[in-house]
Amino acid sequence: MQRIREQIRVAVVFGPGDSVRPVWFDWGRRKYTVREVTYTWRERQGETTIFHFAVSDGANLFELVYNVASQLWALTAVDARP
Repeated sequence: MQRIREQIRVAVVFGPGDSVRPVWFDWGRRKYTVREVTYTWRERQGETTIFHFAVSDGANLFELVYNVASQLWALTAVDARP
């Protein structure tokens, strides 16, 4: 996986409780549709909760991160198929 640290725009569906599911995101002037969320986990950084999502667009794997305190999304890793 290639490590990246870029803020991105993400469309999400918020469910009951603390359920969050990314639907699509923009990166590099391109829109990626999330076909599958393969894994999710959360961590604490002080008082802040950070949600991690491993997602696929059907060809590539991405790691998206949501910071609850700042309400910002970032793309942190990409495994792109040639």
